[in-house]
Amino acid sequence: MIDSEFVVSHGLIRNEPRAIPHVPRSVAELVDHAATTYGTRCALTDRRAAYTYAELRDAVDRAAATLHAAGVGPLDRVASSLPNVSDVVVGFLACMRLGAIWVGINTHLAPPEKAFLLHDSGASLLIATADIVAALHTSAGVAAITVDIAAPGSWWRAADPAARPVVPVDPFAPAAIAYTSGTTGTPKGVVHSQHNMLLPGAVMTRREPAALVQGVCLPLTILNMQVLSTVQTLLSGGTVVPMDRIDAVGVAAWVAEFGVQRMYSTPPTVYDLLTRPDIDPASIASLTHLGVGGAKCPEGLRERYRERFGTDFGFGYGLTEAPTSVTGGAAAAAIGPVGSSGAAHEQVEVTIRDADGVPVPDGGEGEICVGPSRTGHFAGCYSTMLGYWNRPEATAAALRGGVLHTGDVGRFDADGNLWVLDRRSDLIIRGGANVYPAEVERAVEGLASVAEVAVVGRDHPRLGEEVVGFVLPAAGEAGASISHAELSAQCAAQLARYKSPVEWYVVQQFPRNAMGKVVKPVLRAWLEHGAYPEALAAPSLLA
Repeated sequence: MIDSEFVVSHGLIRNEPRAIPHVPRSVAELVDHAATTYGTRCALTDRRAAYTYAELRDAVDRAAATLHAAGVGPLDRVASSLPNVSDVVVGFLACMRLGAIWVGINTHLAPPEKAFLLHDSGASLLIATADIVAALHTSAGVAAITVDIAAPGSWWRAADPAARPVVPVDPFAPAAIAYTSGTTGTPKGVVHSQHNMLLPGAVMTRREPAALVQGVCLPLTILNMQVLSTVQTLLSGGTVVPMDRIDAVGVAAWVAEFGVQRMYSTPPTVYDLLTRPDIDPASIASLTHLGVGGAKCPEGLRERYRERFGTDFGFGYGLTEAPTSVTGGAAAAAIGPVGSSGAAHEQVEVTIRDADGVPVPDGGEGEICVGPSRTGHFAGCYSTMLGYWNRPEATAAALRGGVLHTGDVGRFDADGNLWVLDRRSDLIIRGGANVYPAEVERAVEGLASVAEVAVVGRDHPRLGEEVVGFVLPAAGEAGASISHAELSAQCAAQLARYKSPVEWYVVQQFPRNAMGKVVKPVLRAWLEHGAYPEALAAPSLLA
């Protein structure tokens, strides 16, 4: 058992829920269990490498020995910033074998964003490509292992698997940090245990036990994708296929080449798969198990999918803190009516609560909260996240009353389907990626030409939402020089490309409430309906 002092000192809590029936107690044990059970089956493959389950265990042990030689031990943080290749899976599992804490860092983040995550997590080692290592050379104190994508396994292959230390792994100890931002835009590290990462896969494998070919087009540096793809597949004996393309044409080529049967994706990719004339429906005919999430589902998308394939895709509600989805399913009955997020999964009890944390009557609106199911096969198995890394106040607020308070507003209908009414107010979900307005606003508010800035989301038929910015120019000559190019360049230097607003508007005054805060719903209404307060001049598009 991990010393509770470590947990408390990092602002976390310790959960010890009921063991998950009929599965290994940890991801570390799962590596051995899968190798023994599925041996010669293909476990992991991409266009450069392939591993059976037995070979995957050997690779993981060699990688763990390499990390151990680099000084990594239990609870040390190991950051990984790699594209979707086999090595990102091997590195993740190697961390689990050592009882280390894995930190995924999206390769598309700008260098300052990556550097913040490295320092905030206290990572002692970075596993990344040469260009990312070079870009972060100023991050003092962080050692690096450079990965050559063209030579899979070159960083661990020479190690002796017997040199991997056999350490007792506590399934309830911190095992991974997944960064997400709050309404302030400051990234917060969501901490999960190996037990937490096992449960969603165990639930889905019980529901759909078939060993499937699992394609992964979303970044495997996202912890939820390791949970839904790597862990779930190892439990069922399927094959993980990391895909290095996220565009629909590239995804379709991977699906056709590897016979991908299951995949989790975002509405924009599915939209393109259904509408692009250069994609032959026959090329993705093997894709029988499709899960869609991470963004609002555009109206009509499910109908288009049914028309072309004669089946429904899975859609639900989830969040990093859960981890992964807590409602929805693969069958139309589980998904619920169009616009809803379906019924709760069997391992959780999802409740709607008022401001005092008291459950509201059926049909009432309130905050969506998540806790363990009290009945059924997985009763008592679920645990919330362990908290936010080094943020005890945020942890206490989110986990008050023993349940996860999501900050989202919703209600249940008479059939038990969840309807999400408000996704954390200001949060923009662009094509499955979270964009927090405060991040974008901070990137440009230091410019001499800008007095104030506000960023909001606008509905988009493909992406779900797109990012739009409003600026109040500074007084005098400085404000007169403001331009779209200047604002975009400032964003490009500090943020991932998808976070940059597609349009900037200049305002003479912002609509404000009694506290002087910008009323963003007015900005969103103006974008949608042109409805702007008569007392204020309407915004003008910035050239």
